[in-house]
Amino acid sequence: MDEDYNDWNNLKKSLSKGESNIFFHEREVWYCSIGKNIGYEEDGKNELFERPILIIKKFNNDIFLSIPLTSSSKDNIYYFKYELNNREYSGILSQIRLLDRKRLSRKIGMIKKSDFKNIINNIRNYMP
Repeated sequence: MDEDYNDWNNLKKSLSKGESNIFFHEREVWYCSIGKNIGYEEDGKNELFERPILIIKKFNNDIFLSIPLTSSSKDNIYYFKYELNNREYSGILSQIRLLDRKRLSRKIGMIKKSDFKNIINNIRNYMP
């Protein structure tokens, strides 16, 4: 377990020092190095500590608000289901976070406008 945190810390240092020429937009789904987190926070997987995320708000060319995605699904108000590339995902609304584009690795696709609108409405309804 400690080795995972050490590996994530080394990768995070490398990402922080690097430059990024990635351009991103709202509604896009990307693989993102979100890291090794604590407790019930959603972790990344593989050697890059990645997981899919949905970009919900672009603040500038460097930072954005995102929702981590999962292929597992729970039936509660903090999970929002939708389909992308013939695969079902759930957005974990309770784990919204601000991220830097240096964490983005590769684009998966873009969700439908109607699904995005529903997600934004759910955030407004369930977040204070």
